[in-house]
Amino acid sequence: MVKDGIYYGLGFGLAALAVGLIFSPPWAVPLAILAAFCLYFFRDPHREIPDGPVAVSPADGVIVHIRDTPDGGNRVSIFLNVFDVHINRSPIAGRIVEAEYNHGRFMMAHKADASEANERNALTIEPDDPNLSPLKVTQIAGLVARRIVCYKKVGDPVKKGERFGLIKFGSRTDLHLGPEWRLEVIKGQRVAGGSSIIARLEAAK
Repeated sequence: MVKDGIYYGLGFGLAALAVGLIFSPPWAVPLAILAAFCLYFFRDPHREIPDGPVAVSPADGVIVHIRDTPDGGNRVSIFLNVFDVHINRSPIAGRIVEAEYNHGRFMMAHKADASEANERNALTIEPDDPNLSPLKVTQIAGLVARRIVCYKKVGDPVKKGERFGLIKFGSRTDLHLGPEWRLEVIKGQRVAGGSSIIARLEAAK
């Protein structure tokens, strides 16, 4: 579990206890439900990371958009509802060479325009293989999500499948892939962060 879940769960749990003691137990039920939901929301399950020349999913959720990019690659958009695991993971092994935070709107994250309009944090990862182009992973806030958390900074190394952050309470994660990657997913498919293969290197067909 992410430590944030302990803080939220403990806070709502203590509030429920206080309300139950001061007023009556039924009044504490909503707070107790919130405490339980926070413990569930901030879960952090173990994932088996696939070996080989593949890029793994940076998030749990459903693929809502796949768009071509000007460089001949693809942008894969993954929508996370409030019941999904909200941990973000690195799709490949490499080093973070750029981090860009943009303030923006909080429109519904499944909409295509959310990639450019919503509050977001983009990390560019330079692969360990010097022959590959950098990948970009973008954490995008949604209608309910109001806080983007990132544990990494420019210069930090990352392993494939390593946790690098999370988005609280509903969101979206975009993965920008270069032309050397062949997609292994389709729109509407459900993926799991760190374990689902999003793309494979063309040379590895």
